[in-house]
Amino acid sequence: MKKILFLGVSTLLFISCQQPIEVDLVVTNANVYTVDESASKAQAFAIKDGKFVAVGSTEEILYTYTSTKTVDAAGKTILPGLIDAHCHFYGLGMQQQKVDLVGTKSYDEVLDRIVSFQKQKNVSFITGRGWDQNDWEVQEFPTKEKLDSLFPDTPVAVRRVDGHAMLVNQKALNMAGITEATKVPGGEVILKDGKPTGVLVDTPMKMVDKVVPKPTVAEQVQALKDAEKINFKFGLTTVDDAGLSPEVISIIDSLQKAGELKIRMYTMVSNVPEYVDYYLKNGVHKTDRLNVSSFKVYADGALGSRGAVLKLPYSDKHDHHGAMVIGVEDFKALAKRLADSPFQMNTHAIGDSANAVVMKTYYNELKGKSDRRWRVEHAQVVAPEEFEILNNNLVMSVQPTHATSDMYWADERLGEERIKGAYAYKKLLEKTGTIALGTDYPVENVSPFYTFYAAVARKDLKQYPEGGFQKEDALTREETLKGMTLWAAYSNFEENEKGSITKGKFADFVILEENIMEVEEDKIPNIEVKATYLNGEEVYSK
Repeated sequence: MKKILFLGVSTLLFISCQQPIEVDLVVTNANVYTVDESASKAQAFAIKDGKFVAVGSTEEILYTYTSTKTVDAAGKTILPGLIDAHCHFYGLGMQQQKVDLVGTKSYDEVLDRIVSFQKQKNVSFITGRGWDQNDWEVQEFPTKEKLDSLFPDTPVAVRRVDGHAMLVNQKALNMAGITEATKVPGGEVILKDGKPTGVLVDTPMKMVDKVVPKPTVAEQVQALKDAEKINFKFGLTTVDDAGLSPEVISIIDSLQKAGELKIRMYTMVSNVPEYVDYYLKNGVHKTDRLNVSSFKVYADGALGSRGAVLKLPYSDKHDHHGAMVIGVEDFKALAKRLADSPFQMNTHAIGDSANAVVMKTYYNELKGKSDRRWRVEHAQVVAPEEFEILNNNLVMSVQPTHATSDMYWADERLGEERIKGAYAYKKLLEKTGTIALGTDYPVENVSPFYTFYAAVARKDLKQYPEGGFQKEDALTREETLKGMTLWAAYSNFEENEKGSITKGKFADFVILEENIMEVEEDKIPNIEVKATYLNGEEVYSK
């Protein structure tokens, strides 16, 4: 008995005399949502070599660890580093060098911005993005006559906000060789009185892209750095860029290795035959900051430009179904090829017909294969029969602000029956067990807090509609947080290294000015980031 007592006292003395362990950073007095398996909360954590080494109470962490660098969070809420599961990071950066047409309320305002931009920049080929005829008083595609009169000798090509339609002037049409006789599968040259109006939908846009001057490497590097600054400001530490070339991916890799680009990136390789051949030959490329293990495929276009493929005609255009960007047989052949590789297949699918093709093909090709996590990007309009074949071998990657942007006109395109299967995030989650959330920026705003609000409240920034749009498909705050952290990481096969504040994972986290899990619902969009940390390093501070 005395021997046991002596050993117990000796152990206590040893513990009490034990020196605290030196680490790189200690964070205390926080309201930490860990998003771990048990959805636990904590007050503090310690970081060493860019990873969390302990998570617990302030007392526990201070007793065991010490550091020359400490952060007293003063009760502020801390979340895992936020992940945008579907965006266009490089495109956002490049957009900073082009004319910005987001928020324009008329065609005349679009023209005014283009004129102002050209006076400042005087570029040889004007490009930009962001116009949306659905936000104008006259909700019709523009025509090029005014553009031609303002810019008879300078080519102009400006994309619609969703990237699936483009307005060009005659100079650009001439350079691209586009006439009224141009017929391209997977898209449309819009005509009026037998002549091009200047609006191109989907595939014909590639003909213009070929004559747009390529950006220099310096411009590409600056674009990536500009995009990183914007993302860190919003607490985003990992971004899934939906469609890049090997050239841009190589620049990203080089910048990251040189320490000039810190943000983590999951990059989907654009579905171009030579790109597919290259990566299937060379295999997956994975570092701590870069993950190249998937291909981005376009099944159809967008609902706003009526390029999404529907089973039945559009309710507001009775002779029109939309158009597949990739042929159905080509899609099936590519799926078969990728099913025999380690790569994910991530397919843009908006209309119910496109979603049917994608989901059925996935279902057939993945039979007998487990844990492939092939992704449906957007899964915007889904028919009842497709909900029934969904399973946890698939990941639905959706963008909640699409619902609140489109709700003003989506029922006109779809009718009152089809709209019930649109933007149905709760149903998608119930069928698959996870859901990955993103923005699709620059189609939508970069802010993940807009995403959170749209998912939970199903309202836009004007707090419309009262009660929320199709509120039965809203997500809870807990589900939404998971969709922007752990489930988003899961969609990238990265849940063991990020997505929660857990021992052994990368020390990526964000400190918020407000508690997003408890603040009044309509205040969520206005939440600001106090600081963003990646690998335990502060990369943004308000």
